[in-house]
Amino acid sequence: MTTVSPPPIGPDIQAGRLPASEYARRFADATPPLNGSQALLESERCLYCFDAPCATACPTGIDVPSFIKRIADGNVRGAARTILDSNPLGGMCARVCPTENLCEAVCVRHTQEDRPIAIGRLQRYAVDALMQSKQPQVFTRAPETGKKVAVVGAGPAGLACAYTLARQGHTVVVYDARPKAGGLNEYGLASYKTPDNFAQAEVQWLLGIGGIEIRNGWKLESAAQLETLRHDFDAVFLGMGLSATARLGVPGEDQPGVQDAVDFIAALRQSEDLSTLPVGRRVIVIGGGMTAVDAAVQSKLLGAKVVHMVYRRGPDQMSASKAEQEWAQTNGVVLHQWLAPVEIIGHNGHASAVRFAEQTLLNGKLTPTGRDITWEADVVLKAIGQTLGNPVLSQAGFALQDGRIATDADGKTNIDGVWAGGDCRAGGLDLTVEAVEHGKRAAQAIHVKLSAA
Repeated sequence: MTTVSPPPIGPDIQAGRLPASEYARRFADATPPLNGSQALLESERCLYCFDAPCATACPTGIDVPSFIKRIADGNVRGAARTILDSNPLGGMCARVCPTENLCEAVCVRHTQEDRPIAIGRLQRYAVDALMQSKQPQVFTRAPETGKKVAVVGAGPAGLACAYTLARQGHTVVVYDARPKAGGLNEYGLASYKTPDNFAQAEVQWLLGIGGIEIRNGWKLESAAQLETLRHDFDAVFLGMGLSATARLGVPGEDQPGVQDAVDFIAALRQSEDLSTLPVGRRVIVIGGGMTAVDAAVQSKLLGAKVVHMVYRRGPDQMSASKAEQEWAQTNGVVLHQWLAPVEIIGHNGHASAVRFAEQTLLNGKLTPTGRDITWEADVVLKAIGQTLGNPVLSQAGFALQDGRIATDADGKTNIDGVWAGGDCRAGGLDLTVEAVEHGKRAAQAIHVKLSAA
């Protein structure tokens, strides 16, 4: 009798784990928009505080009580104008901004009743109503100044800078490496946060002001390119985000099955048919931020059986908000803290498991306890942060701080005529809303300089 050996067990990575109809349901809007009646009732809860703490907490300085009062008065278009005058990407920020840590955290209703005004949802209601109207552009471009500005990067910082400058009459050319404008908003956010192609709808609204040209497929790869921009334009703004993912620095990191979480999210966002997107049966996501949550939850929504999200410190140190952590758990992701990866184990040339060492704080320093744990995995997603990863910047003479571009409060760099903002700028919070403020404030500084020239 001949004994046939079973084939070696390989990674279980498949597309189409769900019925075709299930994908649309799972990836539908995570936070359904308010209808008119709901928005009216919610707006009437606002106390319209003088010197409101919610407005102070907003990085872009939106006059929150003012726009909410306009909603209550039935002037939704005026509410949207108030929002967009301070934050030209107010529609996207309403969807992805951690309002629970910013404006809503300091809402007086929150301190009195433990239920803040739903500021983010009201902001979305107003901006969406405007963008869906017959006349979505509420601002008029100033007369042409004859000045030209180059913006490198079509993400939140670059788009906010371009729009603000264009409103003031300057001509702006935006250079971006990707096929589509939007940056993080288009490629780096969970699809259930930005359904119905909203990122591109917002880009088209921004371009509606006029005076902005976007040139795709352009990447800053040499100091000579930067010098050409400085020569051809009256000012340059750098808003290219972070292009490289930080490494784990453990054995087995480079084998198949180990992927950057941002690449996984980008592939998902650009997929026209989610049923064709492969996902592992067992997924481990390493990291504690919002990217880690987005990657973990979307893996589960695609049909992964088990998803572990693992962070080396405690829950209070995770950059993902409490709401994001709860969202992950609600969707079946298992969260673990105090575990640091020490090895990605391979089998037949493919990642098959991750070994973690338990950590504790000893005299304020992370220290292994001597215990470890290993989980099997078909796919390992790295989400431990990103780095600028562009040697051109140091070659061009930029002052860097912690690997990012050092600037003053207005985003001005040490190189004459060049400003920077967003994630590539040192000292930020890595939030979309902060990147918008960087771009807007730099544009205002550029405008002052060009007006004096």
